[in-house]
Amino acid sequence: MQKRLLTLAVTAALLSTTTQVHAAGFQLAEYSATGLGRAFAGEAAMADNASAQFRNPAMLTYLTGTQMTTGAILVMPNIDVEGEVTVGNVTQATAAKDMAGNAVIPNFYVSHQLNQQWFIGVALGTNFGMATELDDDFLGSQFGNEASIKAIEINPNVAYRINEQLSVGGGVRLVLGEGSIGAKSSADAVLPTPIGNLPVPKGTTLKYMEGDDISWGWQLGGAWQINADHRIGLNYRSAVDQRLEGEANGLAFNPLAPNQKLAGSMELSLPATVELASFHQLTPQLAVHASVNWTDWSSFEKLEAVIPSLKVPTQLVKQENWEDSYRFALGATYRLDDQSSLRAGVAYDMSAVSDANRTLTIPEMNRVWLSAGYGYQFSKQLDLDFGVTYIIADESPVVEPRPGIDSDNSAALFGGTFSGTTSGNILLFGVQASYRF
Repeated sequence: MQKRLLTLAVTAALLSTTTQVHAAGFQLAEYSATGLGRAFAGEAAMADNASAQFRNPAMLTYLTGTQMTTGAILVMPNIDVEGEVTVGNVTQATAAKDMAGNAVIPNFYVSHQLNQQWFIGVALGTNFGMATELDDDFLGSQFGNEASIKAIEINPNVAYRINEQLSVGGGVRLVLGEGSIGAKSSADAVLPTPIGNLPVPKGTTLKYMEGDDISWGWQLGGAWQINADHRIGLNYRSAVDQRLEGEANGLAFNPLAPNQKLAGSMELSLPATVELASFHQLTPQLAVHASVNWTDWSSFEKLEAVIPSLKVPTQLVKQENWEDSYRFALGATYRLDDQSSLRAGVAYDMSAVSDANRTLTIPEMNRVWLSAGYGYQFSKQLDLDFGVTYIIADESPVVEPRPGIDSDNSAALFGGTFSGTTSGNILLFGVQASYRF
């Protein structure tokens, strides 16, 4: 990778442009079709196949022999923004429909049992991501007209069975990503400069940044098998610190030459997460599972670009003021016969921003998940799994500039103020195959 990411730092999708509003903030949950069918409830305590290591490496100790799992999830979002822009005494309606495109998120996992105590595995997936794009005729593009990223997470893991009740596991996370962020003026404006007023035509690039990065993180998990029918799992995924380096251009950085490319960097920490999960086999046919997830979104306070060639190298890109968020999920698995299983689940994702800090480029909202899935065992070696989820996002207010936010106030000079709402829903379809050697 030659260019490095200098952006709003909204990470990321796996090997394709991904979309918005899956889990809290720009976090992604779509790592397996098995989990999708139960709204990802109980994941840190589940061991259906090799994908289990991505949410808790300790669950590798429940996988015998060598196993391989691969699949993909189709994401079909419908995210809208509607409102009005006010310039002086003139107010005009504006809207953006389907601001996030469809995407396919693939995954791949391998696990291997070395002996009765030691297990290893490798996971390829993603844990963060988003992409939004506002149409050129949207009258709020001065606050941001696009943000996107693509990323891959490579996650080798190892697990150890202490005894019949306790297991531990850990792994490293190699995160590779690339992305961009942009903003354009949505109206003709004038920018005062030391040499006089500078005309700024509608559509002028206010800021555009792109690049990529490679960074490291880690995860650590444990599992407690209380008895044959009940299990608890706990997993911690560290923050991933990225030094995002790349190039930038725009009026905000160079008013006299907005198209000139400038080298720069930005520090970003992808937040740490914790999951506490449980699994309960109530009858030979019925099992229930639950999860509580915490994400350290309060670390996403602001974004500052460092451009050494500028007289003032440190530039505030966007004040975010995010808050820690929680996710609650409850699911069930019902075994129809020796070959077929049904899954279902519900979940509630808390928004990582208050109404006062929601923005157009990351229209973060509370979400409700409704999920169903089906698994079929073709043979002792081969399983196929299918999952579908419908996500309902609350209709939520968006106002920019936000009171007291300097980065918003400066953007309002190039198109006025925006007041409106964002709403949406998402359909997810997953398919997956698992093979045991």
